[in-house]
Amino acid sequence: MKKFYALSTLAILCLSVVSIYALTVNAQQESSWPMFHNDAAHTGYSTGAGPTTNQTLWVFQTSGEIWSSPAVANGIVYIASSPGLSNHEFSSNNNIYAINATTGAKIWSIPSSVEIFSSPAVANGLVYIGSDDHNIYALNATTGAQVWNCTTGGDVQSNPTISGNIVYVGSSDNHLYALDAISGMPIWNFTTGGSVISSAAVSNGVVYFGSYDHTLYALDALTGAKKWNYTTGSVVESSPVVADGNVYFGSFDNQTYALNANTGILVWKVLVGYDQCIQSSPAFANGVIYTGGAFDYNVHALDATTGASKWTYTTNAGIEMAPAVASNAVYVTTALGNAIYALNSQTGALIWSFQTGGNTYSSPAVANGVVYFGSYDGNVYAIGQKASSTSTSSISGLPYYVYYVIIIAVLVVIIAVAVVVLRRRR
Repeated sequence: MKKFYALSTLAILCLSVVSIYALTVNAQQESSWPMFHNDAAHTGYSTGAGPTTNQTLWVFQTSGEIWSSPAVANGIVYIASSPGLSNHEFSSNNNIYAINATTGAKIWSIPSSVEIFSSPAVANGLVYIGSDDHNIYALNATTGAQVWNCTTGGDVQSNPTISGNIVYVGSSDNHLYALDAISGMPIWNFTTGGSVISSAAVSNGVVYFGSYDHTLYALDALTGAKKWNYTTGSVVESSPVVADGNVYFGSFDNQTYALNANTGILVWKVLVGYDQCIQSSPAFANGVIYTGGAFDYNVHALDATTGASKWTYTTNAGIEMAPAVASNAVYVTTALGNAIYALNSQTGALIWSFQTGGNTYSSPAVANGVVYFGSYDGNVYAIGQKASSTSTSSISGLPYYVYYVIIIAVLVVIIAVAVVVLRRRR
């Protein structure tokens, strides 16, 4: 009988551990958009739901214009503001902010000596961000204190990507850099023929990025050795997305491309508008690519396998920033239209729109049912309702009842084994 109680206790402990794990994983999923386009592969996709109305949760006023896109981690929104292109000198308007994601209250801010067009990434308790003073910075995520910096030969407007313990970031000195995420020490750098504004995507041990030399590169993520490159008809400022064995990106030659991720061979390319100058980085979700162009007012949904159009939606201005996809909605900002749109990801139908007081060169981030983004009017916007403490899906996208079924099955097996053992003892 004592052994039966011991096995029963073990079963209960197993049940508790798995339940706590599931809840913890769910909490991490809900509250996180830790870097540009959410993950190292830059899919721009979250399984969590986004807001279904344009209700404002809060608005935070910064001291300058916002070109940066937000990162959200551990209940904090990180974003930078600058005085804009008209003033490249020191200004009190250059700041990096940490904002409470639920209330919009400032946690900390630190000044920068020059403008910041880079977007933050959060990992290892640090915030990584580039600056026009040629540096890549790592800041303490809790306090904002500088931990390290690495100096490049040009402005760093590329967004840092974190994969493992390596930070990948481009510079206008024509290089992509790989740095140790903890110490900031250089691991390797790769030279291209033009500025690297594109943000690197990392998947399966390969890093992909574009350059102003019209080329998309694929490098070994650990060594920086070139695996292949593909040349387009113009500048590649768009940041690539890696999904389903392909690399998707746009070029200033007005084309959206899909290349085989292993070989660099062209799978398809599509001219989705006229004189489009594709700066926007595409998003990928459920076999669909979502993109737009700087002079094309349309959001395009393309079949990721063939490039065929699934739907288009006409906004009020060109699309220069990356869309975000959460559950069944696509969120996209229009730079000169001062707006953000929420569209049905399957049909392209308008769900809601919201107008800001300035140009919106900030890509949206979606976390905990809220969309976060910045605007030229100096505001950081949080659109959505206060986060619920409950959720119906886990980080894997599976409904929670699936985990509970698994837990119960494990419990039944353990009890059955206990019964067999007891009978044999008798």
